[in-house]
Amino acid sequence: MSDTRFSKPLIYMLIGSALILALSLGVRHAFGLYLVPMSHEFGWGHNVFSLAIAMQNLIWGAVQPITGAFADKYGSKIVVAVGGALYSLGLLLMAVSSTSLMLNLSVGLILGLALSATSFPILLSAVGRAAHPEKRSLAMGIASAAGSFGQFIMLPSTLLLLQNIGWSAALVVNAIFVALIIPLAWMLKAPMYVAPNASALANKPALSFKQILVLAKKHIPFLFLALGFFVCGFQVVFIGIHLPGYLIDHGFNVTTGTIFLALIGLFNIVGTYSAGWLGGKYSKPRLLMGLYGLRGIAIIAFLVLPLSTWTIYGFGVIMGLLWLSTVPLTNGIVANMFGVKYLSMLSGLVFFTHQVGSFFGGWLGGVNHDMTGNYNMVWTFSIVLSLVGVLVHFFVNEEAVIHD
Repeated sequence: MSDTRFSKPLIYMLIGSALILALSLGVRHAFGLYLVPMSHEFGWGHNVFSLAIAMQNLIWGAVQPITGAFADKYGSKIVVAVGGALYSLGLLLMAVSSTSLMLNLSVGLILGLALSATSFPILLSAVGRAAHPEKRSLAMGIASAAGSFGQFIMLPSTLLLLQNIGWSAALVVNAIFVALIIPLAWMLKAPMYVAPNASALANKPALSFKQILVLAKKHIPFLFLALGFFVCGFQVVFIGIHLPGYLIDHGFNVTTGTIFLALIGLFNIVGTYSAGWLGGKYSKPRLLMGLYGLRGIAIIAFLVLPLSTWTIYGFGVIMGLLWLSTVPLTNGIVANMFGVKYLSMLSGLVFFTHQVGSFFGGWLGGVNHDMTGNYNMVWTFSIVLSLVGVLVHFFVNEEAVIHD
């Protein structure tokens, strides 16, 4: 019986991955706080900032399979280090953006490229390759949960910076912090887990990237899994970017929106860890069905109940538990289907649909607000998508297509 305990190199990798995700996703999670001050200073409608965020998500998703393929071939360390450098550059350019063109270049293009190299598909794939298969879902959940702590920390920190030194200087400070990703990338050096019976499979010819892509394209459960991730992307980006503005429209101050997002980050720690642990014991597709169903119920309750500080914070707690709990489960299913050799690339393919959903969630939220002065249509669509998320995962299973 093989030893399922975490090795020292894997523990170091988990620490490095958690710190990198905390910086990368923590800074990104606070982008919604910049919408109002930047839009007011330059006389933009919400649509300008929303489009830049939408472009970021689309570019992030479009290049994610390519970034993942580079990480599979050349290693995660180099890819993450380059991503950290691009991230700092993008934030510095965002700090001096005064036109929509400059905003799309910095926030959309450069930060989109950077996030493809410093977020879940790359980091969780590295962790998944190094972990024992029985502990893979748990290891991904730990990395996701620890990274979520950054979302909790960065939101109040960013708000303090915005209130004391302004949005432009706040971005410069965040760029300095994000530069720490470059040295942290060298903690990602745990070797790939090798099963005791690996010698029996050693003579099997390795599949090429093209062969793997053909298999994935023809595997119907994989396509349904990707479709389900579209729902996740739409909902989290719409809420993460537009809910602070939604609350301001209803008479609440920016602090309320910041606390809401911070609660999401805090309870996301519990949610992602629990999802990773549960995914090692129960059916991941059935857990995903439950998560998307609960999201829909939570959104309906938030809209139906009288809007108050307590309902806002309660919604933040519930959405935090459900926020990125989908990530370790989805990546775990991909690993079970196709193994870990090409996990970064295949996770990137699924993540592309997530980012297409993110594009529409970010952009349509701004369009809906500018045209009608409210978000009613997008809220309704988010509820409908929760039902879609439940239905598509009914057709997803974890059966192995490739045994590695």
